[in-house]
Amino acid sequence: MTAPNLLESSEQEELYLRGSDTLLASWEEYARGAVGAALHRLPGVAAAVFPNEPERAVYNNALLERELSQDDRAEALDAMEAVYAAAGVTRFAAWVYETDPAMRAELERRGYTLDTTTRAMGMALDDIRVPRPQIPLGPAGWSEYLEMEGLPPDFLGTADHAVFHLLTARIGGEMVAAALAYDFGGDCGIYNVGTVEKARRRGLGTALTAAQVYDARDRGCRTASLQSTEMAERVYAAVGFRDLGRILEYVPVEGQR
Repeated sequence: MTAPNLLESSEQEELYLRGSDTLLASWEEYARGAVGAALHRLPGVAAAVFPNEPERAVYNNALLERELSQDDRAEALDAMEAVYAAAGVTRFAAWVYETDPAMRAELERRGYTLDTTTRAMGMALDDIRVPRPQIPLGPAGWSEYLEMEGLPPDFLGTADHAVFHLLTARIGGEMVAAALAYDFGGDCGIYNVGTVEKARRRGLGTALTAAQVYDARDRGCRTASLQSTEMAERVYAAVGFRDLGRILEYVPVEGQR
């Protein structure tokens, strides 16, 4: 991909904000399906707290607001650390936008280290660049989806699974690829696009992503958003997603906090 545009236009800024709102709404929805979990909207930060397994290892993430003042940065990080400490969660990720060096420096001063990097991407659903896939795609039961993903059968066990638009691809009747979508405020967040190893390099991830954005447009959504690994960026760009900048995920060193 080309170098990031880093929200140079008002349209890109809107895409980023819509995607962030959808992401937080999806975390809130996940929390409804997990014992003791909640999304805490605190000054300068929204922290998803999942104190119990099996979700504990997946969803303990906090999204920090951009360009806070020095005092507000300290308040946001103190609040984030306090809410996780109260829940007994020692391993979580603090998400920081790449053009926020002051927040990055403060996290590093507190002993956090960079763990993972993803790229925020978004698109207007009038700008889909590929035709609707012609290969057979369809829904699946939640338990079958969990099995394909290698997740335990009680994962998000009490969630309203109907609010997640699940599309899958099959080979010989076996589910080999899947993608989840979640609608919020006219934006469709696309998450967990994955293909089992034996079925990769067949274009199934692209097909599922394209099908999700077409379906979202049919449901009345105007935009779509996602967070991409480096490996998948070209796939999403081919569908029409635009680069909105990197998200840096910092984690505390366990045993030191």
